[in-house]
Formats: sequence, structure tokens, C-alpha cells
Amino acid sequence: MKKTKFTTSHQVRPDDLDLFRHVHSSKYLDYVLAARFEQMETCYGMPMQAFLDRGLGWVVKVSHFEYKRPLGLGERFQVTTWIEDIRGSDAEVRFEILRTDGKAVSLGWCVFTLVSLTSGRPEPMPEDVLERYSV
Repeated sequence: MKKTKFTTSHQVRPDDLDLFRHVHSSKYLDYVLAARFEQMETCYGMPMQAFLDRGLGWVVKVSHFEYKRPLGLGERFQVTTWIEDIRGSDAEVRFEILRTDGKAVSLGWCVFTLVSLTSGRPEPMPEDVLERYSV
């Protein structure tokens, strides 16, 4: 697996902020998920709808975030993700969130599990998905 990195840009919105006027920790997972959703279509050529059409979906099994510094209202930032490993029905995705000055905001990883939408049970990764995700 090549572990190609893909980057998506975002901007902090007013509803992302907490009482301390910086991005609430729960929003960082939203940022990673939004980046992955976009990258599935634009970078891997397999949008979420392609999985849904097969009766498959992704669930977050594990998420690990290391927070380095806060983001504030209106700040622009980039979310870079890459697939570190695929094991059975699990895809381990690493990420980094950087401010426009290149300083790290958050680093971490998530494990996403491919599941059947009918049963809710894990499904083995289809060969064509493995091929597309091995870039």
C-alpha cells in the first residue's frame, strides 16, 4: 500500500466554537469525516453513494486525537488523511490537521469498519475497494 496523502481545506464556522471561543474538541472528528467523505469521491473515485448502493456503510470503531493548539473563528486549515493499513473489514486512517501557517492543530488516527447496512455486522473489504484504496 502506497499511503498516498490527500488534503482538504476547511474554515472554522461560528457553530464550531465552544464557550472558550475556540473549536470544540468534538468538531475535529467532524472535520476528519468531512475530509474523508470528499476524498472518497475526488481522490479514490468511489463516493459514499457507491457503498450505499451495495448495502454497505462505514462506522467509526476507534478515534484518537492529539490536540496541539486551538483553532478560532474564521481560521482556515487543512485536513490531510491517508490509509495506513487495511485489515479485514477495518481501514486505519491517519490524519493531520494543520493551520495555514503549517503548524499542527491535531494529529491522530481512526479505524473505520465496513459494515452491512442490513445486519450491521462487519463485511470483508471487497477486492475493488482494496484496489482503489491502495493508492
